[in-house]
Amino acid sequence: MMPRSRSTISPSAGLVLFLIALLTGCSAFAPPPKPEGLNTRVYTANESSNTVTVLDGDTYQVIGDIETLNYGAHDLALSRDGKQLWVTNLANGRVSVIDTESRKTIASIYTGTRAHVVALTNNNKHAWVANISDNTISIIDTTIFRILGTIPVGKGPMGIAFSRDGKFAYVSTQDKMVNIIDTSAHQVIKQIPVGPNPHFLTLGPDGNIWGTNTGSNDIYVIDTTTNEITKTIEVGPAPQQIAFALKGTAGPNAYVTVTGINKVVMVDATSPTLAIREQIDVGDGPNGIWANAVGTKIYVGHTQSNNVMVVDTGTSQVLSTLPVGRKPIRVVASR
Repeated sequence: MMPRSRSTISPSAGLVLFLIALLTGCSAFAPPPKPEGLNTRVYTANESSNTVTVLDGDTYQVIGDIETLNYGAHDLALSRDGKQLWVTNLANGRVSVIDTESRKTIASIYTGTRAHVVALTNNNKHAWVANISDNTISIIDTTIFRILGTIPVGKGPMGIAFSRDGKFAYVSTQDKMVNIIDTSAHQVIKQIPVGPNPHFLTLGPDGNIWGTNTGSNDIYVIDTTTNEITKTIEVGPAPQQIAFALKGTAGPNAYVTVTGINKVVMVDATSPTLAIREQIDVGDGPNGIWANAVGTKIYVGHTQSNNVMVVDTGTSQVLSTLPVGRKPIRVVASR
């Protein structure tokens, strides 16, 4: 499919738009600005340790581990106020809810066979959980921790993201589709063919949904106004997850963890057809990735070397390498 034409954005304009997206809450970065005086908190889901490691993203210190009280910690979703961290557990199909102030698991909810990923709705009232072996999405009330219902989707749901206005949910499935769900009717209204093993989905600063075809070598962009794929680009074998950050004042740029080459690939997200601008050497098995609130650092988790690297996006230099639990599959950070 031919990409839509888009006007180019100057570096200074890119910075302004990036910051506006952050300040208005209209980006893929959750949650909103942290209280004054608090450092960035970085969390990793350690699948083989059944823990979440907490890091200080500004001083590069390991704060400690949190027991999920379940097995196979896989995905994370942080509430917009930063007070709750939701964790899926693949091995026993449960979701752990962590109080980030006490660093304790306060709830455990069974959702289905192999709870894979979790995403919080834009108003934080509901958590949507993909049950990869049941082909369903469970919807949980985040106040009372009860399941309100389930939505059948395609085979093997793997990723979830919401549109900026919250009207649509996008769910990637192992049958090479992205399912579009009307969030008011709780029904699939469209399926978009994508590549093999489409895994990660996220809302970009441009208001579009970005995804990875982990079973192939490319990423794609879904325009949320037309619900069609408008851009694709090959980034290397087994792309995993995407974060958005700045290169100096230029951007926003999409930073993609590419496991097959042990690199983070930087893609110019403002380009009409997308363009690779840089490849950054990182550790073994890069997977989870997140950016700090102002887009000057990215935090990259490595499933083979069991650590998180902090990378300065301006210089592309590794600032620190921090040990975490075994197989850190997902990384999120507070604002």
